[in-house]
This record gives sequence, structure tokens and C-alpha cells, in this order.
Amino acid sequence: MIDGNIARITFNNPAARNAMTWPMYEELKSICDELAQNPEIRVVIFRGAGDKAFVSGSDIEQFVSLKKDEAYEKAVDQIFVSLQELPMPTIAVIEGLAVGSGLLMATACDFRISTPEARFGIPVAKTLGNCLSPSNLNWICAHLGIPMVKKMLLTAELVKAPELLASGFLYQTVDASEITEAANALATKMAVLAPITQKSSKLGIARLLRHNLPDCTDLMRETYNSQDFREGVNAFLEGRPPKWTGR
Repeated sequence: MIDGNIARITFNNPAARNAMTWPMYEELKSICDELAQNPEIRVVIFRGAGDKAFVSGSDIEQFVSLKKDEAYEKAVDQIFVSLQELPMPTIAVIEGLAVGSGLLMATACDFRISTPEARFGIPVAKTLGNCLSPSNLNWICAHLGIPMVKKMLLTAELVKAPELLASGFLYQTVDASEITEAANALATKMAVLAPITQKSSKLGIARLLRHNLPDCTDLMRETYNSQDFREGVNAFLEGRPPKWTGR
């Protein structure tokens, strides 16, 4: 929805806590590509439908037919890049969960405003047994710090909003009744500033982060071709704990 010079984008799959299907990913990229070409839009606000989640990750059913090891991460990378490289400032409004790809998309935004009860993480070591691309690892390490990313990835813990507010990852935490007003206030503040300066600043930072990324194809291929990954997907869909074998 376009509201004056502010675009408002909603992830709308509340029955699944706004888990992203592949058509939703493709639509997100299409929307970002269109917004990037619209000089009238000065700020974009992203949020999830309902109050349970911003985005709770990817829809797990689409992993059942996944055949090409690292191809999924590389494809999703391109979608996240389109969000990261929007020329105007972006805000993620977070209630409930921002986990998996939800955390990645929130981190792709320039600012994050959440409720105090919101929780964040990438618990793939507990759920699917998959991994992140080097591009996404680099991006979240730059925003969250390596110790916090290790905590999220290696322990599968979900981190509460106050801890991320103290680190600066969150711009603000407010009660749910005030979160729309807080996002609007930040958007209005940025919408009157110099747009070319904003574009140069944020895209310059993005290029710095991507400079000399390593090739981690071998790690992604090993992970996505593993028996553990298939077990993680099947266990999730069957509603049981996975049995990891390290194979």
C-alpha cells in the first residue's frame, strides 16, 4: 500500500505465522524492484500480518522437493539483496517472532522497531539442519556481532528484544498499542531528508559488506545434501523431534 511518500508492505500469511512461501519471496522481489524505480517513495515500512510474527521463516513444505543443494540459498540471496539495496530507508515493525528468514529480512531493513516481547533467532540447528549462505552470514554478523550470531546459530536460542535493544540492533521497543505510531514517526523523520544522500550512504555500506565474500559452496552443498537436512524437514512436517546423525 502506498501512503503518500511511504510504502507499507505486509507479509500476509498469519495462519502460518507469516512463513514465506516461494511465491511470497518472488512477490517480495518484484515489489522491491518496483519500489527501487519509484522516486516518489521516500520510506518503506515492512511488517507481518497479525501480532504473532513478523516472519517465522520459510514455509517448510517447499523443502520437501528441494533438489539442488546450495541453489536455494543462492536464489534467496538475490531476493534479500533486492531488499537490502532499496535506495530509500526501510523499517521493520516486529511483533512476536522474527526467526530464520524473518530475522534475515528484518536485518536487511535499515531500522527495526519491536515490542518488548518480540523474539529473534535462527534455530536451524534445532529445526531443519540447514545453513546460511556466506552473504547472509556476513550481513547478520555485521549487524548483530559474531558472538550473538554464534549464540543464535549454535545454541538455537531465541533472543528477547531487550537484549537486542541494548546492542543497538533494535532502534526502539514500544508496546504493541504504540508500535504503528512509533514506526510512522521514524518514517516521517526520514522522509524529509536528502534522498540521494540516504541512498549513497546505505548502498555504500552494503557494498562494503559484500566486498571479498568467500566461496562457501562446499559447506552449503554438504549441508543441503546431508541426511540430517532431509531428516530435519521430515521431522518438522511430521511434528516430531529430529534425530541427528551427523551424516
